[in-house]
Amino acid sequence: MLSGGTGYKPMRVGERSRKSVRGCIVGPDIAAIFLRVAKKGDAEIAGVTDVERPNRLGMKRRNHIIKTFALDKKKDDVRKYVVRREIKRADKTFYKSPKIQRLITEKRIRRKRSIVKAKADRFKATKENTKKYETLLSQYVKEKKAAKAAEKKEEAK
Repeated sequence: MLSGGTGYKPMRVGERSRKSVRGCIVGPDIAAIFLRVAKKGDAEIAGVTDVERPNRLGMKRRNHIIKTFALDKKKDDVRKYVVRREIKRADKTFYKSPKIQRLITEKRIRRKRSIVKAKADRFKATKENTKKYETLLSQYVKEKKAAKAAEKKEEAK
C-alpha cells in the first residue's frame, strides 16, 4: 500500500492505493514494462528504430492541431490539417477523420449569441414583472389603508 512518495500521487489527503513499485529489477514475474527510447545508440534495434511508422492518429483538439502545424489561428482552416485514414473496401477508397474538438464554427457562434440574448431577455422580463408586482402590491396596500381610514371615520361619527 502506498500513501505518497515514489510512484504514486494521491488525489486526497491520506488516500492510499495498492500499487506494485519496483526499482530497476526485472524478474520473470513482471508482466509489462513501460519504456521510452531516450537516446539512440550506434546500432539499430530490430522492430523499434529500424522501422518507420507513420503517425496513425493525429491531434483532435483545434489548438493542438494549430500548434502541431504552426497555423495562423484566424486565417488557416484547421479542418484541412486533420490526420485522415485511408480505408479501402472492395474497389472503393474513402477517408476517415476524427471530429475536431473545440472547433468554433458559425453555428456555434450563432447558438451562443442566441443563448446570451435569451438570458438578457429573461433578465428584462423578470425586472418588468417585479416592477409590476411592486406597483400592484403598493396599490393594494394603499387601498387597504384607505379602507381602514374610512372605517375609522365611520366609527368616529
